[in-house]
Amino acid sequence: MARRGLPILKQLLERSRIDDPKNLSVLGLLGSKRSVTYMPRPGDGTPRAVTLISGDGIGPLVTGAVEQVMEVMHAPVYFEKFDVHGDMKEMPVEVMNSIKKNKVCLKGGLATPVGGGVSSLNVQMRKELDLFASLVNCCNLPGLPTRHENVDIVVIRENTEGEYAGLEHEVVPGVVESLKVITKFCSERIAQYAFEYAYLNNRKTVTAVHKANIMKLADGLFLESCREVATKYPGIKYNEIIVDNCCMQLVSKPEQFDVMVTPNLYGNLVANTAAGIAGGTGVMPGGNVGADYAVFEQGASAGNVGNDKLVEQQKANPVALLLSSAMMLRHLQFPSFADRLETAVKRVILEGKYRTKDLGGQSTTQEVVDAVIAVLD
Repeated sequence: MARRGLPILKQLLERSRIDDPKNLSVLGLLGSKRSVTYMPRPGDGTPRAVTLISGDGIGPLVTGAVEQVMEVMHAPVYFEKFDVHGDMKEMPVEVMNSIKKNKVCLKGGLATPVGGGVSSLNVQMRKELDLFASLVNCCNLPGLPTRHENVDIVVIRENTEGEYAGLEHEVVPGVVESLKVITKFCSERIAQYAFEYAYLNNRKTVTAVHKANIMKLADGLFLESCREVATKYPGIKYNEIIVDNCCMQLVSKPEQFDVMVTPNLYGNLVANTAAGIAGGTGVMPGGNVGADYAVFEQGASAGNVGNDKLVEQQKANPVALLLSSAMMLRHLQFPSFADRLETAVKRVILEGKYRTKDLGGQSTTQEVVDAVIAVLD
């Protein structure tokens, strides 16, 4: 009798799976509990040290939000905290030593002075640690209305040369020369990283962004490198697009893009544009990675230190850095903690009760953090 009942039970389950979306999610959840998603090696659960730079403006608020959530989750990380500001002439030696020892850093925004003789600490850090790849994931979040749907763009930007090489000088009074440096080595490795990312994450298309119609040698070398790497990945479609047309296409039909690989300056512009389309810089995670080190921060740089009013009202949006810290947890091979954090953040966004001003609400940073903590599984 029990055996005869099995086919009937199977039919009922199949019917409920099709007819009721709630049952689908429940059954999917139960199924996922049985699967082995990550098999750690002995000792992998040892807490990892992470260098934490609070930064300027809203930096201390959003890094403090991450600290609170990590503590409640009992995540296997602990922070070595440093007080660094963008107006410093150089990154303190003890901070760089900490990053080199820990190999992973989480940071708030560092303000870069406009003009003057103070160089960007962000650029200094990327060069010294050889963080050659910047990655920003610009995607729609369920429950957050935007002009465009189905946006899921990953912008991978070369991080160490191009217009950010910092080679500027005044030739004669009133005439400044700024050099853009493009090398075969750096172009090939960023292209290799973009295609490898696409391959490992089941992405279908890589688009190279350029201005080779004008900068025929510099951007021409970048394109040549991308084309050579593309031949090694026949399963991934390869496209090219001129940067000005790219910007127009982004704001008119962003869903056409998948993975984008760019030289330094174009990537900064494209990532911020894509972030604005997908929901704003306050919700886009990102990171910078090299062969040995990784630094995670808010993905899009526009306004990443906020303004004085946000700081006074304690209403900075912590979502971007919380999602960046989930990326960090995956990088550290703590996938279940990353999933828990990401799921909680997305649930708060979906429910819509607690949102900061940039997302159409009036919540404080702490209220959003408390909401995330409340729904952690």
